[in-house]
Amino acid sequence: MAKKASITPLHDRVIVKPAPAEEKTAGGIIIPDNAKEKPQRGTVIAAGPGKKDEPMTVKSGDTILYGKYAGTEVSHEGEDFLIMRESDILAVI
Repeated sequence: MAKKASITPLHDRVIVKPAPAEEKTAGGIIIPDNAKEKPQRGTVIAAGPGKKDEPMTVKSGDTILYGKYAGTEVSHEGEDFLIMRESDILAVI
């Protein structure tokens, strides 16, 4: 379960904890740090209330897929998060 964030998103924004990057390939080859791809999967930590006429469809604890360059990276209390609009989310897993 996702832990409670001390950041509160506004409107249609969500705070996402990105999944860790892959360390090995399926064949067992170790991937060096400079060759790792940005993860495109994460867990919603907190969600705002939504827009005036559009309620939020994601909630805290959902695992989501998002675009490779979606959101703004922020660091808070030693952890890295992404803040993005709900429209940047591609799917809920």
